[in-house]
Amino acid sequence: MKKYFIALLFVSVTSFGMSQEIFYGVRGALNVSNLDFDPDASFENQHRNGFAFAGFVDFGITENVSLLTELQWSAEGGKDSELRADYLKLPIQLRFSLSDNLKVGFGPQIALKTWEYEDSFSTFVFSGVAGAEYMITDELFLDVRYYYGITNILDEDLTSVEAKNHVLQFGFGIKI
Repeated sequence: MKKYFIALLFVSVTSFGMSQEIFYGVRGALNVSNLDFDPDASFENQHRNGFAFAGFVDFGITENVSLLTELQWSAEGGKDSELRADYLKLPIQLRFSLSDNLKVGFGPQIALKTWEYEDSFSTFVFSGVAGAEYMITDELFLDVRYYYGITNILDEDLTSVEAKNHVLQFGFGIKI
């Protein structure tokens, strides 16, 4: 619980201290996700293709540094229906401009389970996120992100197997 409180505190403190530009927008993405099991799964584990939809706020800290916060719904997990889980996610990225059109970023992410096939998934999961964004115009952009699962997504009280979600996301968005 402490890690969730610290992540929320980090978002709150950083958002109040910013005086540069603020951008709002929406984003959609295609997910390619899969689960890594420990010990290895005794069945063929295949990736799941899904979608993600989000609204975001990009707080400018300096001319070349910003903090992107996002509220995102994402379909993740494995291909089999027993391995699917959908999440409401809050990724936070510290981003750096490499040029006028290209930004890279990284940071933490917390996620809340919204649906699953069976009740064997944890309610909260924690991940790391890294990504790059390319501006097509002043408003339209393409991006790619990789989410690396840090915590076990399976309920530890129900199984001794650990699974971590990894997601490659290809997105398109607009700044409003």
